[in-house]
Amino acid sequence: MQRTRLNTVLTLGGARLTRFFGNPWRRISLVFLSLLFGFFIGAALSTTAGQDAQWDVVSAALILLFCEGISYWIYRRRGREGGQLGLWGEVLNSFKLGVMYSLFLEAFKLGS
Repeated sequence: MQRTRLNTVLTLGGARLTRFFGNPWRRISLVFLSLLFGFFIGAALSTTAGQDAQWDVVSAALILLFCEGISYWIYRRRGREGGQLGLWGEVLNSFKLGVMYSLFLEAFKLGS
């Protein structure tokens, strides 16, 4: 790839962000915020799609594909690299867990 200004800015910005979140407390807080944001998004998607009752199947299929795609990417990569996930892999996996947990709780709410 050519070394343009935009490429340099993006590379340096990514390196600075990775270095900033290298601190364990910042890393844990980012992962926890990602879990909470995933919970919020999952609850918002399930209630919004359930309002009209026309998009239930489509939204469920999209959420399933999203979660399975992330799981495939994370766990295939984890086995290949010896258990090391990067920061963004942990954040994405945490987001997926939040979405799944919110859908699990919504199913309990509907079942009772």
